[in-house]
Amino acid sequence: MKKIVLLLIAILFSFTSSAQELTWHTDMAKASELSIKEKKPMLLFFTGSDWCGWCIRLQKEVLKTPEFEKWAKENVILVELDFPRRTPQDEVIKAQNYQMQSMFQVRGYPTVWFVTPEKTEEGKMNLRGLGSTGYVAGGPATWLDGASKIVANK
Repeated sequence: MKKIVLLLIAILFSFTSSAQELTWHTDMAKASELSIKEKKPMLLFFTGSDWCGWCIRLQKEVLKTPEFEKWAKENVILVELDFPRRTPQDEVIKAQNYQMQSMFQVRGYPTVWFVTPEKTEEGKMNLRGLGSTGYVAGGPATWLDGASKIVANK
């Protein structure tokens, strides 16, 4: 009996230690530099993480699936631009998120923009929009098909 329990614990530990969570950046400047370095577009996820039902549904049905994780690691740099109602948020991040919301004219949540950052000769960062999407019914395959078409515009 002890051997079975130890074996189960060892198997469980091997699964949890090998699973790598996706990195969702919150700092646009750092994410932009990483995007340029890795030559990948950025996925900007505009969300109301603690109140938006459709945002929570998109996360559950797509963004937290193994299919999305595999696709994201190969194709994009992830950025979460959150607009929580109850969760405290750093004022610098809050200001950055509102600036991005205004720049991309986001009117509802969830909104996902795919962008490519470009550095100007003056050292400023410009974001070239590739396209946007939101919640799409049909699960990860349907959502990823649409996202792949947008990312192909880079």
